Amino acid sequence: MHEDIDLLNSCFVDKSPEDLLTFFLKKYKGRIGLASSLGLEDQVLTDMILKIDSETTIFSIDTGRLFPETYLLIDNINSVYNIKLDIYMPKSEDVEAYIKKNGVNGFYESLDKRKECCRIRKIEPLLRALSALDVWICGLRREQSVTRSNIRMVEWDEVNKLIKVNPLVNWKEQEIWSYIEINQVPYNVLQKRGFPSVGCQPCTRAIKKGEDIRAGRWWWESSEHKECGLHKR
Repeated sequence: MHEDIDLLNSCFVDKSPEDLLTFFLKKYKGRIGLASSLGLEDQVLTDMILKIDSETTIFSIDTGRLFPETYLLIDNINSVYNIKLDIYMPKSEDVEAYIKKNGVNGFYESLDKRKECCRIRKIEPLLRALSALDVWICGLRREQSVTRSNIRMVEWDEVNKLIKVNPLVNWKEQEIWSYIEINQVPYNVLQKRGFPSVGCQPCTRAIKKGEDIRAGRWWWESSEHKECGLHKR
């Protein structure tokens, strides 16, 4: 498998994201999906994917603590593209147990409590979504943070035992915005209000000038911990 991954990365090194998507959407039709965080990158990928194959699975995770603007974006996506995003939510009994033990905002108290909250609200729903797939498409970019600087265009996800495809891995932020503006892609209005990365409302703040674009995520933690666990490598 790793040899195949290396070969795919070599074959597509000079190709466009659309070329990569076309290959995988055709080869794995019915067994491939976009895991959309509803961020700018995933909005670009949603637009690209639906232009190639409008039947492709696109899913997102509603943690129950998203910004109101994020819920408005979900409605906008469904309307603009005439689709219905597959929405996965955490199990209510797990959320209730966490709150009973740690409080509503216990994730501020320690890294372990924050990771447990992410596991319940994000990772467990993701695992359910991925269970029927052989390939998941992500909007990861190397430029996003120090924790993503070494990601590859095509990777083997050892944790979930499937292929992970990152078509925009080499894109810069300006390329993302250019595509959105040219193609009139819907996006979260918070992206224009100092939130280049939008997650759960209690765990996201606007960034300051010169900060890493993911500095506003879990802003009380050090930079090397700024992942929820969805993208373990």
